[in-house]
Order: sequence, then structure tokens, then C-alpha cells
Amino acid sequence: MNNPDLNRSFDGEVAIIRLTRPKKRNALNDALIESIRLAFDTLPKNIRCAVIAGDGEHFCAGLDLSELQERDAGQGLMHSRSWHTALERVERGPVPVVAALQGAVVGGGLELASACHIRVADDTTFYALPEGSRGIFVGGGGSVRIPKLIGVARMTDMMMTGRVYNAIDGERAGFAQYLVEKNTSLNKALELAKRIAQNAPLTNYALMHALPRIAEQSSEHGFFTEAMMAGIAQSAPEAKQRVRDFLEGRADKVKKS
Repeated sequence: MNNPDLNRSFDGEVAIIRLTRPKKRNALNDALIESIRLAFDTLPKNIRCAVIAGDGEHFCAGLDLSELQERDAGQGLMHSRSWHTALERVERGPVPVVAALQGAVVGGGLELASACHIRVADDTTFYALPEGSRGIFVGGGGSVRIPKLIGVARMTDMMMTGRVYNAIDGERAGFAQYLVEKNTSLNKALELAKRIAQNAPLTNYALMHALPRIAEQSSEHGFFTEAMMAGIAQSAPEAKQRVRDFLEGRADKVKKS
């Protein structure tokens, strides 16, 4: 993975993956998308959670329009599918992913953020989907993932009218689960990632891979899938030990925060 626009480092069991194109507001090109895929495909076995962040004042301003090419329908289709492949490794790869957001989370940047499992925004964050005004359509999975966060009507409004959500309204709409002060989103994301890394790996896997599928199934299919996943998760030796620790008073009880 040799790309100066992406840096991967490690903090214990947490991988930190940073977009490093601050002069371009971390805009995405094909090489960077491929590097994101490789970053997740080659995670060390001991890594149990990842954080995605952007250098500078912005998380990601979307597609690098300076590299936008004229494509025929077939080429456009295959280009979009290459983005789908990469962001699928974020959403349904080996570990949960926390996004640390600030500044622009726009277009492809919002598509990348929506592929993560938890999003932490600071109060400089803003969200937009300018593709509609540019005569194009989202192609990195946004039409599937973003409506699950904010609903079809809100996404339609954003693309038709160019509406921009600020950090406060964006958190209320569902873009982010956490809203923190300026320049603290990465710290909060790392705090959450370290907490997530302490979970039983099979439980995290179920939350990443089973829960989204259950949500899209009929009730009867969902109940059956849930029962299967519950049986598998509780059979793991680590899960059995954690239950014993709780029953014998060695585990912390849930407290009001």
C-alpha cells in the first residue's frame, strides 16, 4: 500500500486510517479509493476496530472533479462498481469502523462516512450532496446507505436543492451519532474504537454483518436469523467467560452516564 494520500497507523488493537490530501480537502480519486480497499484487506490479525479520519480542516470533500473523465455507460457502470467494492470493505470488512468527521463531508465523502458504523462529528462539520446540481448521480453506494441514515425524502431534498446540513442539524437528522467540540472528533472516535475493540469479536461481527441484514428481512426471517446469530455468539468461549464473570461479580454493571 504505497500511496502518499493515505496513511495507516496502529494504536494497540485500533487501526487509524487517514486521508492525507489536505490541500485537496481530502478529495477522493480512484487511487485513493483503491488504497482504502487495500488498507482494510491487509489489516493485521490483531486489529479489532478501525478509525477513518481526514488530515487538515476537512474529512473529505468528495470526488476529485479534476480527475473526472468522460465515460460511456459501460465504463461509468464499472467505475461505480469499483467504488462499491472498496466501500463494501469498510462496511462489511473484518472490523467495525468509526469515522472522525470535521469540515466538509460532501458527496463521495458522505458516501465514505455512511459506510462506517459509527460517526463522530465536530461542530465544524457540514454535509452536502452536490451531485444533483452537477448533472450526475451518486455512485459510491450513497443511494443505498444514506437513506438508511436520514431517509429518502431528506436525501432527495439535498440532491435536488443543494441543501447543506450543519453539524447540529446533521446530528439531529441522523448523519452522526456523536457531536463534539471542534478538533476533538478524532479523540472521541479513538475512545469509542478502543471501547469497541474490547467487545467479543463475534458480537462485533454480528452487529456489522447480521444486524443490517435482519433489519431488511421480514419479521419471521429476522427472528430466525437473530436466533441463529444469538446461538452462535453465545457459544464462543470468550462469551461464556464474560457471562461467568458477570454472574460471579467480576464484571462492571451498567450505570447511568
